Amino acid sequence: MRQRKLGRQLAVSEQGLGCMGMSAFYGVRDEAEAIATVHLAIDKGVTLIDTADMYAAGANEELVGRALKGRRNEVVLVTKFGQTWGPDKKPTGVNGRPDYVRAACDASLKRLGTDHIDLYFQHRVDPDVPVDETFGAMGDLIAAGKVRYLGICEAAPATIEKAHKSHPIIAVQTEYSLWSREPETEIIPTCRRLGLGYIAYSPLGRGFLTGAIKQPEDLAADDIRRIMPRFQGDNFVKNIKLVEAVESAAKAKGCTPSQLALAWVMAKGADIVPIPGTKRRRYLEENVEASEIVLSPAEMAELDAAFPMDAAVGTRYPAPAMAALNR
Repeated sequence: MRQRKLGRQLAVSEQGLGCMGMSAFYGVRDEAEAIATVHLAIDKGVTLIDTADMYAAGANEELVGRALKGRRNEVVLVTKFGQTWGPDKKPTGVNGRPDYVRAACDASLKRLGTDHIDLYFQHRVDPDVPVDETFGAMGDLIAAGKVRYLGICEAAPATIEKAHKSHPIIAVQTEYSLWSREPETEIIPTCRRLGLGYIAYSPLGRGFLTGAIKQPEDLAADDIRRIMPRFQGDNFVKNIKLVEAVESAAKAKGCTPSQLALAWVMAKGADIVPIPGTKRRRYLEENVEASEIVLSPAEMAELDAAFPMDAAVGTRYPAPAMAALNR
């Protein structure tokens, strides 16, 4: 697989692997298949492996650690901190205090079974802690040899700049896809102005753009998408019309809808690295093949027109989670 650079410093595969769904949020879990999927990704040239400490309250990091045993030096390992959880494993808030930064990193290192994290993100910005304090502590982790590079997730442009001034970062991560194009207005331009890489999570619209979800009932009872506004009621009915446009364009291109959606994200810039999440090898194979799809300017323009900035109906998350974005 071809490579791209984050922050002009860290070389990674042009698409990564998001591991969240292997342990949390998206229904049935199969650890053996998940580990086999990670191994296949590495075999296919995927080097960017993404997790976070809050995915299944640390269980996803443990899974990734087991999957990377004996192969740790073949990947760029990404994890995140900042979203906290209680004894019941339910979210309790956000914490960016320096003492928590240090404790969270040590806990992640232990769960991952490694002595260093290649790229460490603040997962959500803590509004009660100045970002320079948080990133000052994150910089100390680099000095201690526990972390190589830093990044920030779902932060406002001004916060990204403050974080970068406090300690150089190399990447920003937010949701980006055909139906979540808001980063094009300020976030991606900010990254380019500062020379930062951009990691796009949920590049397949949380599976919606694959065409596999035709009705809400297609989602497992415990699937978190059931509480997301875009997957509910009239919003779902309106959004499914958007998928028809992807399916039509994919048929004309001779690829699957998910491959087309991924190719579109990758074509938006050599500084953008999507991290489609999957827990099954068959979907991993499909995603990797998207790297071979070349979209012409006319095809890109057609997709851009079919998915204007406000095309999707409904917010990305329920109101409480939306409040934690763009801080």
